[in-house]
Amino acid sequence: MDAVRPLLATLTGDEKHEPSAFSTLDVLWVLYDRVLRVDPARPGDPERDRFLLSKGHGPQAYYAVLAAKGFFPVETLAGFGGFDSRLGHHPDGNLLRGVEIASGSLGHGLPIAVGMALALYAKGRERPRVICLVGDGELDEGSNWEAIQLAGRLGLRRLTVVAIDNHSSTYGWPGGIAARFELERWTSAVVDGRDHDQIEAALAATGPHVVVAQV
Repeated sequence: MDAVRPLLATLTGDEKHEPSAFSTLDVLWVLYDRVLRVDPARPGDPERDRFLLSKGHGPQAYYAVLAAKGFFPVETLAGFGGFDSRLGHHPDGNLLRGVEIASGSLGHGLPIAVGMALALYAKGRERPRVICLVGDGELDEGSNWEAIQLAGRLGLRRLTVVAIDNHSSTYGWPGGIAARFELERWTSAVVDGRDHDQIEAALAATGPHVVVAQV
């Protein structure tokens, strides 16, 4: 984690969405440092875990973690948002090694994650996990709830959602985010989104499983 914070300072430019980025920093670090089976030397390994950043409109923390883990040179960070930079205001899987999808249009990541989990199952790949990070405000988008319903009915055990709860949702849910997932047959855990040990422990469960990280 100490290696990431200085890298964030190199990301300059407009439209930084800093609150959105910093709310994800600790979860992203735990994922890439302790949980995900991904190798920057083999980004296309078919047995890799898949991580999808649906909350893609604040990607600075994501870029800093990827650089710290060797997916691309740290010098690339200084060009964030530039005309010829690979680091756009939304991550693009076609431009950047280690990024699975182009994201940032809210409500798209989780449906893609469900389809990805189903595709891995159809191919007989039972080892890879699919982990999707969403924001609480993003859960206002109805496409997420259709995906949650389907994943619960199908019992997608390799699917995990991390929901960053920084209280930016317009509508909210009675009983909180976890209760809404539980209605659709998901298991859940609510953690301090800055406590790395809590985050890691919550991510050990099989899915469909949601980790609500409160920040």
